[in-house]
Amino acid sequence: MDGPVTTEVDGIPTLLAPTSGGGPVVAGLFFRVGAADETLATAGLTHLVEHLALHRHGVSDLHYNGSTAATHTHFVVSGTAEEVVAYLNGVCASLRDLPVERLATEREILRTEQAGRSRGPNHQLPLWRYGARGYGLASYPEYGTLHLTADAVRAWAATWFTRDNAVLWIASGTVPEGLDLTLPAGRRQPLPEPTSALPVTPAYLTGGSGGVVLDGIVRRSTAAVLFAEVLSRALFTDLRQKGGYSYTADCGYQPRDRDHATLTAFADALPQKQDAVVGGFIDVLARLRAGTIDQAELDSARAKTLKQYEGPDTGAAALPSYALNLLTGHPNLTPDEHRAELDAVTVEDLREVAGELYDSALIQVPGRSVDWAGFTAAPQWSAPVTDPAGTVHRSRASDAVSLAVGPEAVTLVTPSGQITVRYDACAAMRVFPDGARHLIGFDAFVVEVEPTLYAKLTPARMAVIDAAVPAAAVVPMPERDPDEIPQPAARRGGLKGRALGALRSLRPGRG
Repeated sequence: MDGPVTTEVDGIPTLLAPTSGGGPVVAGLFFRVGAADETLATAGLTHLVEHLALHRHGVSDLHYNGSTAATHTHFVVSGTAEEVVAYLNGVCASLRDLPVERLATEREILRTEQAGRSRGPNHQLPLWRYGARGYGLASYPEYGTLHLTADAVRAWAATWFTRDNAVLWIASGTVPEGLDLTLPAGRRQPLPEPTSALPVTPAYLTGGSGGVVLDGIVRRSTAAVLFAEVLSRALFTDLRQKGGYSYTADCGYQPRDRDHATLTAFADALPQKQDAVVGGFIDVLARLRAGTIDQAELDSARAKTLKQYEGPDTGAAALPSYALNLLTGHPNLTPDEHRAELDAVTVEDLREVAGELYDSALIQVPGRSVDWAGFTAAPQWSAPVTDPAGTVHRSRASDAVSLAVGPEAVTLVTPSGQITVRYDACAAMRVFPDGARHLIGFDAFVVEVEPTLYAKLTPARMAVIDAAVPAAAVVPMPERDPDEIPQPAARRGGLKGRALGALRSLRPGRG
């Protein structure tokens, strides 16, 4: 069995694979740009371009969609050949001349979409692993939708939505007539380089929804795909079927870049079952890492994966993954080559993947340490500064807390530790009309500079911050309701490092 046919449409690499029967034509246009290519201050820029590109299609019976992921944007359509041609031509026409008169409306739509979007159990892990940039931006709001201009949106589209940064796939034996996918020339954009906010792994953090969630970075491989299935089944068997501790216990495999993938495992828990779920979860991981894997577990995972080749249109079904691999530079396997790799995977290969997962793991557990399992606590505080430079402003809520505003950084000092955000390492500064400034560092630590909470924090001292933070990091925020402006609480003695909202008036942490 061969892979797809490769051709070209208007300079865009194109993959074709026929389908059996007379069903609809399905096609997709990928661009190598996503949320991880943005900055925290411009987050949502790619999503805005996607929405603007689709606006002219309006209300239609045609089945179409657009999506923005970490490293790619995808426009997909299903219909007759004529409808597919009209859709793809319309997308490219809009990308050449974005309807920026719709910008204000689309920004509101995106903010509404964001407010109603459910956040998965692993939504905090990216910022703890990567910080407030690159792949870590998946944890953050789309701040760019608050302030991005028409010029910024046009420039982004002209740089990233080009024919040299795209791949087209069509579930058909031929290219439909009438396609006009003319786009400006550009270049194939490299994938974002991973950053790190973790000094060591495996690491852990506490909190979350009460369940256990873990992710790790492994090499992309057929063995890793099978391992994800084995881990998923082992968690389900031990935590749900045998222990009755969890309802949902699962593991997924998601390519991150050309050479690496993210494995994410999750198990939910009721409050009274949390200790059992944490222990059982880590026991399963330890068993697989030790190589205690039955051949039957591997064989079952392999059999499930091979079922993808049982349908009549397996080549067409694989087109999106083929196209995405072509876009990101990952080698494509023919179906026969993939089957051969599946057959060659051994239990020892799975043990190696389990070791990679453990060595790179970040686990979030409900309110308890797991250092007994070899995990190190993720940093709760910045590296201490003996005598933070600048003026010192005492907290109105606690004599033990102060804020230093210096020429190079702001530092929050508490009895438990310090948080520092350097101006030259500021991913975004949220600027509020009432005078507050919230600085988010590349390492994802946050210092909230609230004039209501600190003594002598005058406009002149705030001007020091404004002058030092790069203009590209500034995010103008809407006016806050008076009830949202923090006021000093009853005076307190100390603070827990990862408050993350626990104290409204004094809130260090990441976020």
